[in-house]
Amino acid sequence: MKLSKFAIGRSAALLAMVVAYTMVTAQAQTSSPADSPQLEDLQARLSRAKAQLEDWPNLERYREANATVAAPAKDEQRAVFMGDSITDLWAKTPQSGGFFPGKPYLGRGIGGQTTPQMLVRFRPDVLALSPRVVVILAGTNDLAGNTGPMTPAETEGNLASMAELARVHGIKVVLASILPVSSYGHRADGTPWDATVDRSPEKILALNAWIRKYAADKHLVYLDYFSQMVDDKGMLKRELSEDGLHPNRAGYAIMAPLAEQAIQAALKNKK
Repeated sequence: MKLSKFAIGRSAALLAMVVAYTMVTAQAQTSSPADSPQLEDLQARLSRAKAQLEDWPNLERYREANATVAAPAKDEQRAVFMGDSITDLWAKTPQSGGFFPGKPYLGRGIGGQTTPQMLVRFRPDVLALSPRVVVILAGTNDLAGNTGPMTPAETEGNLASMAELARVHGIKVVLASILPVSSYGHRADGTPWDATVDRSPEKILALNAWIRKYAADKHLVYLDYFSQMVDDKGMLKRELSEDGLHPNRAGYAIMAPLAEQAIQAALKNKK
């Protein structure tokens, strides 16, 4: 019997929760006060695994926020940004430099998410909000295997399905390239981090080539972040990220006008 991605995700979350619970229990029985940071980390992992098991696509994240979104005004050019942590951080952190002040744009990113999770929540987090345009930035976590191994065809199929759902509902589609990554970054604790280990430049180039071609074939707008943020080594420019994966304020400052241009192009797109 072939399990669905959803079933595999739930099984993985259940296994992670069992392992984390076992580790937390064992650690609690033998820990001293000096071990409390490690115990807190294990407890946090257990909490994340439990949340993933109970709500794998994280539909809860924007449920209340979506309920407060009024129907768009007659001439409102509402846009929804669907994505992962890059979109999430852009919309919710001051460090990003702000998320399109004064624009009727909604951020619906969730850190760590993959395309199958986004596809599950596409109806409540995009379609139900009745935008004129959706900007989809997704796929980097598929390459990293955040919800298990995925083939390129599976990622491509999920991106295509989101685009098809949007178009059936009269929503213009902007498909964004995924960003380059680098080995120049560091973790929050200051230790070096090579983001290319999980997300090879070759896989990023291949996925972006598919996104570009699909957008052209289907008369969608292709939003090319990659070429504006890559250095001569094929990596995310050092000055645009602290960790080699997520943009900093300078990175978002490059992305914002590109996204705005893409949204305006989509609004004018007659296809």
